[in-house]
Amino acid sequence: MSLRTYFRLFTHIQMLPILESGEETLVGGQAVIEGVMMRAPHSYCVAVRKPGGEIVTEERPLARMSEQYRIFKYPILRGVGTLYQAMSLGLKALKFSANAILDAESQPPNNPKKKSSEVSNWAISLNLIFSLAFFVFLYKFIPLYTVTTLEKWYPVLQGRIAFNAADGLIRIAIFLAFLFGVSRLKDIFRVFEYHGAEHKVVFNYESGRPVNIQNAQTFTTFHPRCGTSFLLVVMIVSMIVYTFVPFSGFGMKLVSRIVLLPFIAGISYELIRFAAKRRGSFLAALTAPGLWLQRITTKPPSDDQAAVAIRALEGAMALEESQGGELVIA
Repeated sequence: MSLRTYFRLFTHIQMLPILESGEETLVGGQAVIEGVMMRAPHSYCVAVRKPGGEIVTEERPLARMSEQYRIFKYPILRGVGTLYQAMSLGLKALKFSANAILDAESQPPNNPKKKSSEVSNWAISLNLIFSLAFFVFLYKFIPLYTVTTLEKWYPVLQGRIAFNAADGLIRIAIFLAFLFGVSRLKDIFRVFEYHGAEHKVVFNYESGRPVNIQNAQTFTTFHPRCGTSFLLVVMIVSMIVYTFVPFSGFGMKLVSRIVLLPFIAGISYELIRFAAKRRGSFLAALTAPGLWLQRITTKPPSDDQAAVAIRALEGAMALEESQGGELVIA
């Protein structure tokens, strides 16, 4: 496997929370390498366009976390369960898309029987471990260490509110810099185009109009249930939650930030869920910065990219209907 492939996998794993929109009762999706994954309540489909133009798909049933484990029916916990499933599903979809592209790249025209390359499970696991370590270092360790150092010179930062506000602002600045940096890469720019295609097709479906390329292209690429909005809300909520953490030592503060991640994610999920259903409410204002940020993480797709997103939705819908599933429109 090439270094470029490893880098693409690493970058995609870092952006999984940005590119996915996990929700049990609604149609949602995620951009992958040269494609889109769409999910319905009990099924999903990944559609990827190979370099030659062929669209390959993978459709599988998907049980809800709340149906498998009753504990995930309750507020906050349902967010933790849904997000865990969304991340797990995102990794499967990412692996399928990477394998589809590798298969096409490893099949020369003069030797179609050559054994295709494939992303191994250990490669995904290694990327995931490294990505999680990178996430903790970049968004937890660096902001905390920076503010801990600054408070020695600026006593105003010694208060919990000022300390955690500064910590949160540094974290957001790092996040914005990371987004802007990766958006300049050609491979990631194409992912953001597929991200835009996913949003347009979801909007098309939710509108009740026939889902086709012409209709989908009339919708915006900015969607309130996008992972970009979610991750920004997580950062804002974390600033508030950390203010109530009583620890003063650097080590305990760092550990508490890691341990509290599921709780903060669960609260953020509930806020995003509420805001998506009540777009004129005060809480909906929390998602506004995320919608602005989607100017970076989503790009207008081509008709071919929209067609891939539609194929993914059709595959998920067909499997959902074959299982007797009933879809809910927001």
